[in-house]
Amino acid sequence: MAPTTQHELQLARRMSRLGTETAFEVLNKARALERQGKSVVHLEIGEPDFDTPLNVVDAGVDALRKGWTHYGPSAGLPDLRQALAEYVSRTRGVKVSPEEVVVVPGGKPIIFFTILALVDDGDEVIYPNPGFPIYESVIKWAGATPVPLPITEERDFAFNVDDLAERLTPRTKLVILNSPANPTGGIVPRELNVQMAKLLADHDCWILSDEVYSEMLYAGAHDTIASHEGLLERTILLDGFSKTFAMTGWRLGYAALPKPLVEPITRLIINSVSCTAPAVQLAGVAALEGPRDEVNAMMAEFTKRREFVVDGLNKLPGVSCIVPNGAFYAFPNVKATGLDTRELANRLLDEAGVALLSGTAFGEYGEGYLRVSYANSLENIEEALQKMGDLLAQTAA
Repeated sequence: MAPTTQHELQLARRMSRLGTETAFEVLNKARALERQGKSVVHLEIGEPDFDTPLNVVDAGVDALRKGWTHYGPSAGLPDLRQALAEYVSRTRGVKVSPEEVVVVPGGKPIIFFTILALVDDGDEVIYPNPGFPIYESVIKWAGATPVPLPITEERDFAFNVDDLAERLTPRTKLVILNSPANPTGGIVPRELNVQMAKLLADHDCWILSDEVYSEMLYAGAHDTIASHEGLLERTILLDGFSKTFAMTGWRLGYAALPKPLVEPITRLIINSVSCTAPAVQLAGVAALEGPRDEVNAMMAEFTKRREFVVDGLNKLPGVSCIVPNGAFYAFPNVKATGLDTRELANRLLDEAGVALLSGTAFGEYGEGYLRVSYANSLENIEEALQKMGDLLAQTAA
């Protein structure tokens, strides 16, 4: 028999530029520890620990039983696009038509498709740092240059318009904003949007406004950059159902787009996922048009947890934490512990059984911080705080 020829099969070089989302890596490690018999409190994953509202579940099941199990229009079912246009117009104070809305399986495809549709090699994309790690990952994968915009505790986890101005160049093709923000819980206040609108009026670039936590505010009203003069026609407004309606596993997101982008984004949908599951979309209609009792109860519980976790974190040695304005994350400062942030996060999981994320999982400006998701019960949060305190006390001794 002739000897078998060995071939060294390789991935495309661009795969070396594609990052990941550490939350899922930590979750997998925590699950592995649990299979070994170790008790772990989960504060790492960014999803509500509540069930999807019953009326939404019923609508999805009913749609499946009625045969909504086939392909649908790539840009979304007309009923959902209509409901979303009305919802965005009402909640954002802008005029959006159903034809300007596209529906996708989750929010991430809009990040991917926006960057693929707009950004060429050598273009620059400004993005929040610390911020959702998929921004930087996709920017690099597309061959563009990521330009981090520092989000600082001193500015209540926002930024100064001068920080943005310093980073804008003729090569800036896209500016990414996120409010309320993952991982910090910070927001972009209206006065900052006003300043940005004046600044961006003189720059020919697109804006991707990630607003998936728009209904998770603890005070005041959400303000979108798209509502400011001259910017609606340049803004991709991203939102979804995962957080507000506890629908992470359903995979349902959408964007309100400038008209010139509807066709190219739809073409990317056709070339990738074809369409979003019709039954899931009809569940989305029920979420938008149904009662809000369960959604309101979830936010009331998150409000209690926010107060509890911030108070508890501020009692830990070497830890300080400002109150987040939105989402369900605290972003405590742990610089005074004297420990490397990654090392601390690893030790908290391995030694204390508390799964959370290092701030560096969200970018270089996250050094010195941890992300704590309080999407868990008060009892479990209390247990986690106790375990964190015990480990930090041992470290300080």
